[in-house]
Amino acid sequence: MAKESMKAREIRRAKLVARYAEKRAALKEIVRTGEPADAFEAAQKLQDLPKNSNPIRMHNRCKLTGRPKGYIRQFGVSRIQFREMASNGLIPGVKKASW
Repeated sequence: MAKESMKAREIRRAKLVARYAEKRAALKEIVRTGEPADAFEAAQKLQDLPKNSNPIRMHNRCKLTGRPKGYIRQFGVSRIQFREMASNGLIPGVKKASW
């Protein structure tokens, strides 16, 4: 079996997060405000949900390379791609600082 790419894994996680979002929110609300017995049962059900359905497991990735670290949110690319694009004048309004 071939290894799955990181981008594909991230896409699969996004689908799982979307599929279980409503159910997860309802269970969390019960845990937060419900009676202790109901809250315990809801917590157990939360644990039974797939691990990748938790939105905290999502990671921002560079749109060009898929790199997960050094992501610049405003531009949607990694720091390396950002620097390269800025140096080549591909990002409007961004100028390389030199002093």
